[in-house]
Amino acid sequence: MGFDKTAIERIFKIPVVNVENFQRAVTHSSYTKENNMHFIECYERLEFLGDAVLKLTISDCLFKKFPEYSEGALSKIRSIVVSDAVLAEIAKKNGLSELIIMSRHEEKQGCRNLESVCACAFEAVLGAYYLDGKFRELLEYINTTFASYIEEVDSNSSKYNAKAVLQEYTQGLTKETPVYRVVAESGPAHKREFEVEVSYQENVIAKATGRSKKEAEQKCAYEACKILGVIK
Repeated sequence: MGFDKTAIERIFKIPVVNVENFQRAVTHSSYTKENNMHFIECYERLEFLGDAVLKLTISDCLFKKFPEYSEGALSKIRSIVVSDAVLAEIAKKNGLSELIIMSRHEEKQGCRNLESVCACAFEAVLGAYYLDGKFRELLEYINTTFASYIEEVDSNSSKYNAKAVLQEYTQGLTKETPVYRVVAESGPAHKREFEVEVSYQENVIAKATGRSKKEAEQKCAYEACKILGVIK
């Protein structure tokens, strides 16, 4: 597969111990299917673990950074910071997306740049490092890497609480609330992607996708707020 552990080490600045786990962490399921390999050789199991590791480490960061914030406020910041959009942006910036191993067909389809694929690989690498016993190093890496994203979310609450902003705006006009509707679903059962549209007075304003209905609705509301001029 042409896997090089030093590329991972350069990105995360943490030594790799179990090379096989990291090879799995950057292997898309399409590659294992194309080559008749066992499903455990792709990143899905490690992504499951890494997702939990990421939420725990981000929770630790937020708990210490915002001692006066309520559980609800901390949860809102965390949900945005660990979203596919943020993880994919990091994976593309640091070069991790270029290390993902996938089938020729998926490569031609441009799947390497999909937010969901990049986010999964990122989380899978965190899972591999956790199994290497590198939790303290991960905590330091995540504190550093996610600091600017946490500051951005905290400083621009209206942008990331767009559903409430949009509802307040529409109710101020006519006392009617926006209506959200799932128009499409895709992906495997454990990794669904939802497309949602938001309408007001039966007119569709915007559409967006997300890994959950809640995430898609929030993105949709934000797009609608921009279109309506509620958020610049």
